[in-house]
Amino acid sequence: MTQVIVLPHVELCPEGTVLDAAEGESICDALLHAGIEIEHACEKSCACTTCHVVVREGFNTLEPAEEIEEDLLDKAWGLEPCSRLSCQAMVGKTPLVVEIPRYTINMAREGKR
Repeated sequence: MTQVIVLPHVELCPEGTVLDAAEGESICDALLHAGIEIEHACEKSCACTTCHVVVREGFNTLEPAEEIEEDLLDKAWGLEPCSRLSCQAMVGKTPLVVEIPRYTINMAREGKR
């Protein structure tokens, strides 16, 4: 198991947390299994940006993003050089520090009441 430190997020994880993730598990699945309800509007199919995270530590140990993920990340709110879609970034052997951005862009929900 690999340690993932989740930095505080005002709505999803106010105190922050430390969780253990299985090697090869996506960051998104690790968060969901720990009860952190990160958005994943496309059901983790790499078709939106709602599961965008910023990997503050351990970013360089992740497998590189594929082109489709890179293209989608360009549309993410709060994009940073160490941003990833959590449904595509797989946990390895190296501990990670992850920040969930305060906002997300959900094209399926935006503008609907």
